[in-house]
Amino acid sequence: MANAASGMAVNDDCKLKFLELKAKRTYRFIVFKIDEKLKQVIVEKVGEPTLGYDDFAASLPTNECRYAIFDFDFVTEENCQKSKIFFIAWSPDTSRVRSKMLYASSKDRFKRELDGIQVELQATDPTEMGLDVIRGRAN
Repeated sequence: MANAASGMAVNDDCKLKFLELKAKRTYRFIVFKIDEKLKQVIVEKVGEPTLGYDDFAASLPTNECRYAIFDFDFVTEENCQKSKIFFIAWSPDTSRVRSKMLYASSKDRFKRELDGIQVELQATDPTEMGLDVIRGRAN
């Protein structure tokens, strides 16, 4: 079922990989991209559970939009080990206007397909999704 606003469908692999991250913690992060030829959101890259935030940040292109899921592990003030699943809409200022519009118009429908997102971030430069921002939003 394509999104009426943007015409972007969601590839089943996106949901499958997200469920694996959520239920089995198979991945640390997933980067999704819109394939304009296929007119759907597809999985571009997955990060192994051993990878960290820096690996995740490095996997996002500097001048192209992406959606990303990041599984953030942290320890609370009560010394409890916790995890939060972040949805990041990466839309750098240097990306094409058409691309930004396409990602913006497809975002809500794509997010609805991924049940279990706990925190959403919109980032136009790396500082808006820095580890300090993620830490702050996780608590």
